[in-house]
Amino acid sequence: MVSPRRIKADLTAFARGYTRSRVGLFFSLAFPIILILLFGAIFSGSGNSAVPVYVQNQDGSSPGSMAFIQALNSTGSLQLTLVDSSQNFTQYLLAHSISDGIVIPAGFQAGYLSRTPVTVTIYGDPASTTSQAVFGITEGVINGFNLRAVNGSATLEAQQLTVNAQSYKYIDFLIPGMIGFAILISPMFALVNVSSQYKRDKIFKQLSLTPLTKTEWLIAKILFYFILTIISFFLMTGFGIFAFGAHIGFSIWILPFLLLGPFLFVSLGMLVGTVSNSVESAAVVGNLITFPMMFLSGTFFPVSTMPAYLQNVAHVLPLFYVIDGLNNVMIYGNISAALVDIAVLIVASLVVFALAVRFFKWRED
Repeated sequence: MVSPRRIKADLTAFARGYTRSRVGLFFSLAFPIILILLFGAIFSGSGNSAVPVYVQNQDGSSPGSMAFIQALNSTGSLQLTLVDSSQNFTQYLLAHSISDGIVIPAGFQAGYLSRTPVTVTIYGDPASTTSQAVFGITEGVINGFNLRAVNGSATLEAQQLTVNAQSYKYIDFLIPGMIGFAILISPMFALVNVSSQYKRDKIFKQLSLTPLTKTEWLIAKILFYFILTIISFFLMTGFGIFAFGAHIGFSIWILPFLLLGPFLFVSLGMLVGTVSNSVESAAVVGNLITFPMMFLSGTFFPVSTMPAYLQNVAHVLPLFYVIDGLNNVMIYGNISAALVDIAVLIVASLVVFALAVRFFKWRED
């Protein structure tokens, strides 16, 4: 016989246990709201979300080419930066780690007035939604110019190219983001959990009776996750190359990111776990730090698609510099920009490591 009394008793006991779990409540109630807020903010279109685009006008300051640039600017969706016509445009884009650019060719105005076909070149990243937007907006402006041409003759046309000699695919731009994702997730979640549990179960107190120092213990974890990151890197790149034909640029400059990433996030995970009062609170704080970094650092979609205020937030997050650096090295070959990312990661890693060692205690007071 089904007993409503037993059902009620079991339901009450389970509800009490569940509501006492901060982790369960976080994932059931808070985490969905956080996702709604993040994606709502990213795709709301609020703020200045204009796509940065470099434009080279090879037709001098002719009225026709200037009118075309003015038309692009008046859309409000593109943030134009003019590049001198003496520059090698593709090299300029690579040097600035930008894939979106527009070249107005020499003879633009003359061809337009004489109804001679003129090709406007649009550079972009085939895996990027921003490049698709740039191409669509530019093509719309071209169509508008063609409609206003004499007798409605179509004289302007668009061609889309990439900034690299080879054609890149979505997988090529996905791999750096996934490497950064792996660098963040494994050490952060593991060290937050381990450090908080070891503190609760007095395992750190037992370790204090051994010759091992707390700095040595932390360095050992950093080395472990460095090795794990190297293995993960080769697995992901190898799978991308052999399964999907990915084009990956290998360089010795990838190594600093594979080292500094684990160094930073092991230290950060250890810091969160040791300063938290319980395992549950450590998990909540770890999630609150980790999930915004996953979504706002360019792991799944370009930072340039976000509103301006979220782009400013992204530049504060350390994972942004890991993924940005990997993109600079593996996609653009822009070592000078990668060196800036490395410098930021070195400073952040040393600061977080020092804080982790400072607050990490073998014995509780």
